Amino acid sequence: MEQITRINHLGLRVKALDVSRAFYEKLGFIFLAGPVGPEPVAIMEHPSGININFILNADAKCASNVLMDVPQKHTGYTHVALEISDYQSAITFVKGLGIKITGEVEYEGARFFFIRDPDDNVIEFHQPASKSSSKS
Repeated sequence: MEQITRINHLGLRVKALDVSRAFYEKLGFIFLAGPVGPEPVAIMEHPSGININFILNADAKCASNVLMDVPQKHTGYTHVALEISDYQSAITFVKGLGIKITGEVEYEGARFFFIRDPDDNVIEFHQPASKSSSKS
């Protein structure tokens, strides 16, 4: 469909706005609005233009990520991949925040690492091969 121009936002169901907001602010996201609407929703945006809508109705009793942490493989979005320009700088920054790195991969020149947010949603930081070759 040629009318699609870009991803507008990512919808992320979370348990607690204050906890999610504090986590994503550490990654550079800015709180814009909310909660608003019937769900309700709160909105944060990164200076790069990436927008996240927190849907504030997750069941607080759910302890695992049903898409990633159970033996059955359910359909659905499993993670978001945020492109980065400098792998070493990004991973050093994230580690400096005290956030656990859950995986690191290098594949055909691309480098990426993974973390989990407070609701166990997976976030990938991805440096494409074309950018990896110019950095060490």
